[in-house]
Amino acid sequence: MAGSGAIGGELKARMRRLAASRERSAGSLMREEISQYVEREERREAFIRDGREAWDDYSRTGLHLTEAEADRWLADLEAGEDVVPPRCHG
Repeated sequence: MAGSGAIGGELKARMRRLAASRERSAGSLMREEISQYVEREERREAFIRDGREAWDDYSRTGLHLTEAEADRWLADLEAGEDVVPPRCHG
């Protein structure tokens, strides 16, 4: 019955067992999982949108950092140094 939109009997039973083991209602578990799913998908969409915007910006301006420049900056940050990001260049 895949795709019917209804929760099958076996899945309902599994959900009830899980809810009982956690001393929660099945509804509260489902709301929590749906909330986590929505948050994860929103972060995914934001990541993709940010990547597209960065690519569009690079395509428009040509400004960038080399991998070596970014690595040096990140290494300095990791070492605890308070450094400003390197300037992008064309």
